[in-house]
Amino acid sequence: MVRTIMVVPVRRCSGLIKTSLLIKTSLGALSLMLILLTGNAARAADAEADIARLLHGMFDKPGAALEVAPVVIAGDFAIADWTQGEMGGRALLRRKQAVWAITLCAGDGIKSREALRQAGVPEQEAASLARDLAAAESKADPQRVAMFSRFEGLVTMEGAPDPAHSNALPTK
Repeated sequence: MVRTIMVVPVRRCSGLIKTSLLIKTSLGALSLMLILLTGNAARAADAEADIARLLHGMFDKPGAALEVAPVVIAGDFAIADWTQGEMGGRALLRRKQAVWAITLCAGDGIKSREALRQAGVPEQEAASLARDLAAAESKADPQRVAMFSRFEGLVTMEGAPDPAHSNALPTK
Protein backbone atom coordinates (compact mmCIF):
# COMPACT_ATOMS: atom_id res chain seq x y z
CA MET A 1 0.00 0.00 0.00
CA VAL A 2 1.41 3.32 -1.03
CA ARG A 3 0.63 6.46 0.86
CA THR A 4 0.83 9.82 -0.72
CA ILE A 5 1.74 12.75 1.41
CA MET A 6 0.93 16.16 0.11
CA VAL A 7 3.30 18.89 1.11
CA VAL A 8 1.78 22.38 1.12
CA PRO A 9 4.09 25.35 1.36
CA VAL A 10 3.76 27.25 4.66
CA ARG A 11 2.91 30.47 2.84
CA ARG A 12 -0.11 28.82 1.20
CA CYS A 13 -1.37 27.43 4.52
CA SER A 14 -0.93 30.80 6.14
CA GLY A 15 -3.00 32.42 3.39
CA LEU A 16 -5.78 29.86 3.81
CA ILE A 17 -5.86 30.43 7.55
CA LYS A 18 -6.00 34.19 7.07
CA THR A 19 -8.82 33.84 4.50
CA SER A 20 -10.74 31.51 6.81
CA LEU A 21 -10.31 33.89 9.72
CA LEU A 22 -11.42 36.83 7.56
CA ILE A 23 -14.55 34.97 6.47
CA LYS A 24 -15.40 34.00 10.06
CA THR A 25 -14.87 37.57 11.26
CA SER A 26 -16.99 38.97 8.43
CA LEU A 27 -19.80 36.51 9.13
CA GLY A 28 -19.68 37.38 12.81
CA ALA A 29 -19.88 41.11 12.07
CA LEU A 30 -22.77 40.55 9.65
CA SER A 31 -24.63 38.47 12.24
CA LEU A 32 -24.16 41.20 14.84
CA MET A 33 -25.47 43.84 12.41
CA LEU A 34 -28.57 41.76 11.70
CA ILE A 35 -29.23 41.30 15.40
CA LEU A 36 -28.87 45.03 16.06
CA LEU A 37 -31.08 45.99 13.11
CA THR A 38 -33.74 43.49 14.11
CA GLY A 39 -33.60 44.75 17.68
CA ASN A 40 -33.98 48.37 16.53
CA ALA A 41 -36.97 47.47 14.36
CA ALA A 42 -38.59 45.65 17.28
CA ARG A 43 -37.97 48.61 19.60
CA ALA A 44 -39.46 51.00 17.02
CA ALA A 45 -42.54 48.79 16.69
CA ASP A 46 -42.86 48.70 20.51
CA ALA A 47 -42.53 52.49 20.67
CA GLU A 48 -45.19 52.94 17.97
CA ALA A 49 -47.54 50.65 19.89
CA ASP A 50 -46.84 52.55 23.14
CA ILE A 51 -47.58 55.86 21.43
CA ALA A 52 -50.81 54.57 19.87
CA ARG A 53 -51.91 53.18 23.28
CA LEU A 54 -51.20 56.54 24.91
CA LEU A 55 -53.26 58.46 22.36
CA HIS A 56 -56.11 55.94 22.46
CA GLY A 57 -56.16 56.11 26.26
CA MET A 58 -56.40 59.89 26.20
CA PHE A 59 -58.70 60.57 23.26
CA ASP A 60 -60.87 57.56 22.40
CA LYS A 61 -64.56 58.30 22.92
CA PRO A 62 -67.51 55.95 22.87
CA GLY A 63 -68.48 55.60 19.22
CA ALA A 64 -65.48 57.63 18.07
CA ALA A 65 -62.27 55.64 18.25
CA LEU A 66 -59.03 57.32 17.34
CA GLU A 67 -57.06 56.04 14.36
CA VAL A 68 -53.32 56.54 14.88
CA ALA A 69 -51.01 56.20 11.86
CA PRO A 70 -48.43 56.85 10.69
CA VAL A 71 -46.07 57.28 13.61
CA VAL A 72 -42.50 58.41 12.93
CA ILE A 73 -39.76 58.31 15.55
CA ALA A 74 -36.34 59.96 15.74
CA GLY A 75 -34.41 59.50 18.95
CA ASP A 76 -36.59 60.54 21.87
CA PHE A 77 -39.12 62.40 19.69
CA ALA A 78 -42.06 61.22 17.61
CA ILE A 79 -44.93 62.54 15.53
CA ALA A 80 -48.16 60.58 15.48
CA ASP A 81 -50.82 61.39 12.90
CA TRP A 82 -54.38 60.78 14.04
CA THR A 83 -57.96 60.97 12.87
CA GLN A 84 -61.20 60.73 14.79
CA GLY A 85 -64.46 61.02 12.95
CA GLU A 86 -64.09 63.96 10.58
CA MET A 87 -61.28 65.55 12.59
CA GLY A 88 -57.55 64.91 12.44
CA GLY A 89 -54.20 66.27 13.49
CA ARG A 90 -50.68 65.49 14.59
CA ALA A 91 -49.19 64.98 18.03
CA LEU A 92 -45.56 65.68 18.88
CA LEU A 93 -44.30 63.38 21.60
CA ARG A 94 -41.15 63.19 23.66
CA ARG A 95 -39.70 60.26 25.55
CA LYS A 96 -38.25 61.12 28.96
CA GLN A 97 -36.86 58.39 31.20
CA ALA A 98 -38.48 55.66 29.05
CA VAL A 99 -41.91 57.36 29.15
CA TRP A 100 -43.68 58.86 26.11
CA ALA A 101 -45.68 62.04 26.70
CA ILE A 102 -47.46 64.42 24.35
CA THR A 103 -45.62 67.72 24.01
CA LEU A 104 -48.10 69.44 21.73
CA CYS A 105 -50.93 68.88 19.27
CA ALA A 106 -51.23 70.67 15.95
CA GLY A 107 -52.16 70.27 12.33
CA ASP A 108 -49.70 71.35 9.68
CA GLY A 109 -47.87 73.45 12.29
CA ILE A 110 -45.43 70.65 13.13
CA LYS A 111 -44.64 69.24 9.70
CA SER A 112 -41.49 71.20 8.95
CA ARG A 113 -38.00 70.94 10.38
CA GLU A 114 -38.13 74.63 11.33
CA ALA A 115 -41.39 74.24 13.26
CA LEU A 116 -40.04 71.19 15.05
CA ARG A 117 -36.89 73.11 15.99
CA GLN A 118 -39.06 75.90 17.43
CA ALA A 119 -40.93 73.25 19.43
CA GLY A 120 -37.64 72.21 21.05
CA VAL A 121 -36.69 69.22 18.91
CA PRO A 122 -32.91 69.01 18.30
CA GLU A 123 -31.72 69.67 14.73
CA GLN A 124 -30.91 66.07 13.74
CA GLU A 125 -34.17 64.66 15.10
CA ALA A 126 -36.19 67.53 13.61
CA ALA A 127 -34.74 66.88 10.15
CA SER A 128 -35.38 63.13 10.46
CA LEU A 129 -38.94 63.59 11.70
CA ALA A 130 -39.83 66.05 8.93
CA ARG A 131 -38.31 63.81 6.25
CA ASP A 132 -39.81 60.58 7.60
CA LEU A 133 -43.23 62.16 8.14
CA ALA A 134 -43.33 63.40 4.54
CA ALA A 135 -42.35 59.94 3.30
CA ALA A 136 -44.90 58.14 5.50
CA GLU A 137 -47.72 60.52 4.60
CA SER A 138 -46.93 60.19 0.88
CA LYS A 139 -47.88 56.50 1.18
CA ALA A 140 -51.14 57.16 3.06
CA ASP A 141 -54.61 57.82 1.65
CA PRO A 142 -54.59 61.48 0.47
CA GLN A 143 -58.07 62.11 1.92
CA ARG A 144 -56.92 60.94 5.33
CA VAL A 145 -53.71 63.01 5.09
CA ALA A 146 -55.85 66.09 4.34
CA MET A 147 -57.67 65.47 7.63
CA PHE A 148 -54.42 65.97 9.58
CA SER A 149 -54.56 69.66 8.56
CA ARG A 150 -57.96 70.16 10.20
CA PHE A 151 -56.49 70.69 13.65
CA GLU A 152 -56.19 74.46 13.92
CA GLY A 153 -53.59 76.16 16.01
CA LEU A 154 -51.10 74.62 18.36
CA VAL A 155 -51.94 73.26 21.80
CA THR A 156 -48.99 72.73 24.14
CA MET A 157 -49.19 69.96 26.68
CA GLU A 158 -45.88 70.62 28.50
CA GLY A 159 -47.44 71.87 31.72
CA ALA A 160 -49.90 69.00 31.64
CA PRO A 161 -49.66 65.91 33.81
CA ASP A 162 -46.28 64.37 34.43
CA PRO A 163 -45.41 60.71 33.71
CA ALA A 164 -47.32 59.62 36.79
CA HIS A 165 -50.54 60.84 35.18
CA SER A 166 -52.62 59.40 32.37
CA ASN A 167 -51.01 61.16 29.39
CA ALA A 168 -47.81 59.18 29.67
CA LEU A 169 -47.04 55.51 29.36
CA PRO A 170 -43.77 53.81 30.15
CA THR A 171 -42.01 52.30 27.17
CA LYS A 172 -40.75 48.76 27.11
